Amino acid sequence: MALKPSLDAYAAFIHRLHLRPPPPRSPDLPPPPLHGLTFAVKDIFDISGCVTGFGNPDWARTHEAASSTSPVVLAAIGAGATCVGKTVMDEMAYSINGENYHYGTPTNPCAPDRVPGGSSSGSAVAVAANLADFALGTDTGGSVRVPAAYCGIFGFRPSHGIISATGVIPMAQSFDTVGWFARDPITLTRVGQVLLQSSSDATMPPKRFVIPEDCFQYLSSPSDQISQILKKSVEEVFGCSILHHENLGDHIYHNVPSLQNFISSFSGDQASTMPVLAALSHAMRLLQRFEFKTNHGDWLISTKPTLGPGMFERVSEVLNSTYEDLEYCYPVRAELQAFLSTLLQDNGILALPTIPGVPPKLNMEVDELDSFRARAFSLLSIAGMSGFCQISIPLGMHDDLPVSVSLLAKHNADHFLLDIVQTLYATLKEQASIAWEHGN
Repeated sequence: MALKPSLDAYAAFIHRLHLRPPPPRSPDLPPPPLHGLTFAVKDIFDISGCVTGFGNPDWARTHEAASSTSPVVLAAIGAGATCVGKTVMDEMAYSINGENYHYGTPTNPCAPDRVPGGSSSGSAVAVAANLADFALGTDTGGSVRVPAAYCGIFGFRPSHGIISATGVIPMAQSFDTVGWFARDPITLTRVGQVLLQSSSDATMPPKRFVIPEDCFQYLSSPSDQISQILKKSVEEVFGCSILHHENLGDHIYHNVPSLQNFISSFSGDQASTMPVLAALSHAMRLLQRFEFKTNHGDWLISTKPTLGPGMFERVSEVLNSTYEDLEYCYPVRAELQAFLSTLLQDNGILALPTIPGVPPKLNMEVDELDSFRARAFSLLSIAGMSGFCQISIPLGMHDDLPVSVSLLAKHNADHFLLDIVQTLYATLKEQASIAWEHGN
């Protein structure tokens, strides 16, 4: 039997733990739903007796050990899983790169010369490197979906507010979600059945599957192949009648009128091929910066922590912004949610690229990385601003780099989305293999 690598082989863990589930009440009872599985926890979740480090040593130094354990962690342990450690994260959850100046950058197992993605970097790496069966992370702007895509695994961002964030340090609570990673859709769903508080309805086929061609054209590589993989897979599994090809940017432009307060700023931006999504991303990040400042501004000003490159600049922007356009952001959220609900109708799915291209290289030039991040947030903001659920699905390796796609469903349709991925994944994987083998 092949040995699993040690817990620190990929620099994924910051603390080793061994929190075992309680002994079975009776040997005659069936095993609990997560029996035999191991999991890792992002160092943003409280575990009793441990200091929650939040990715920064000055935060750890100025905070006491947690007096209780996050209900989400307790739920996983109570369902039979064993917690094996807390994982490295980006400082204060404020990045999607996965690089940590203080604790090092976890190694991306499927692309060691590329960043692992953040802020739940260590959690994603722990799963991708087979150091844990699943891992808990948080996703505010993309911090589960991005590292899942970079590391070639599944990442689930649930509907906003559907899973308790008690015992989780907030980044921006109007967007914060507790998500998780797994290497296969069955494990992903098993975890969802434990953590999701809503009941699971009978499996329903999708009635509408929307492929926004403009969003897939936004991809740098490989663009049309992914939309073709999706189209062929959906036709084979569900039939062609549910497929709808749309221009999402045009729809958002006409159905989210409050974006007009921002869109003119991006109409001439050559770095963004979709000004509507760039404006949506701007509104999302403005709200997140304001909430981050409200949550942590006093600590940042009083402590003056040592911050890594990039993080220092982002925090300075947070503290120095005036937020005069904040009032325009709130109606954008309501209008986007109403529009997407109408677009997807009952049991609808929206397909999206998870990220705009291949994972960035380690130590990429700042300007180039900032451009990639801006385009990534344009795609990530659709789920972020609507509060809908989204899964990042691995499609294997193309040119020795991981490729992914995302599926998004309405708020509180989390079980439905997990079921669809289980049903569709084998065909997606097969079609992707054919596409990469034949180079089309």
